[in-house]
Amino acid sequence: MKILKTPTILCLLALFLWSCQDEVAEPFESTVPESNEQAEPLEVTEEVVRLLKTNYFNSGEIEVIGFYLPDGSVEQRYLIEGDISFSKDQLEALATLKTPDSRNYHTNNLVNPRTLTIIGYTGGQFALSSKERTALQWSVNNYNRLNLGIRFSLSFGTNFQDKDMVVYYNPNESGSGGVAGFPSNGNPNKFIQIYGLDGFSTNVNEHVITHEMGHSVGFRHTDWQTRQSCGDNINEGVGSVGANPIPGTPAGYDPTSLMLACFSSSEDGEFNNNDIIALNYLY
Repeated sequence: MKILKTPTILCLLALFLWSCQDEVAEPFESTVPESNEQAEPLEVTEEVVRLLKTNYFNSGEIEVIGFYLPDGSVEQRYLIEGDISFSKDQLEALATLKTPDSRNYHTNNLVNPRTLTIIGYTGGQFALSSKERTALQWSVNNYNRLNLGIRFSLSFGTNFQDKDMVVYYNPNESGSGGVAGFPSNGNPNKFIQIYGLDGFSTNVNEHVITHEMGHSVGFRHTDWQTRQSCGDNINEGVGSVGANPIPGTPAGYDPTSLMLACFSSSEDGEFNNNDIIALNYLY
């Protein structure tokens, strides 16, 4: 999720964040920092593009990035749609998934219902600020007050290894936004980065974190067909199985959804009614 320039138009997602604002965020860095590991460099090959397109991801915006972990180490990942990361193993796992009848707003993999441990990182240069910690608490409250099949148990500290999810600040990114991933093997995406949000309100910080948590439990961008919230007009088709919305949510553009692809400086950080319907449908 990132900020985009849209003079007077408000934008948002239906089960994912969206973005509208008065300033244009800097693009994501595509340079891959050197890692301590001698792993074979990732490449955006035709097979990578095909695999993402088959699974209804925007294959027109793929890059290889250096993904910073809270301990300062770096691993190569694919970045798509501005705020979704895939490791090599996670991308290869897409090839083993069965295509369901309805999946345009959520991934094939979801999280097994249970209480998930989530930690706000507080160590060194990757520590969350006081405002970001408050926003994380508000984000957890957003989910827990819905009494879903998944709940979050929040703590703060540096011991993240045994936690289901860790939220941390990445000082190496330009622009403003966040990066997360999708669930695998019944577990949520573990690492959620946020960056460049110091100048925004606690509500905007809450919005970005709640949005990235949404990705981490399996939600797609609400406007994945067009990325309208970002001012784009990209639709790669629905494929042979179609692309149907989650029952009870609108098929068209939902300008107040928390899951839109881009966000504005006036976000309130709360789910809209369609977001809540979708969460209850899945969990």
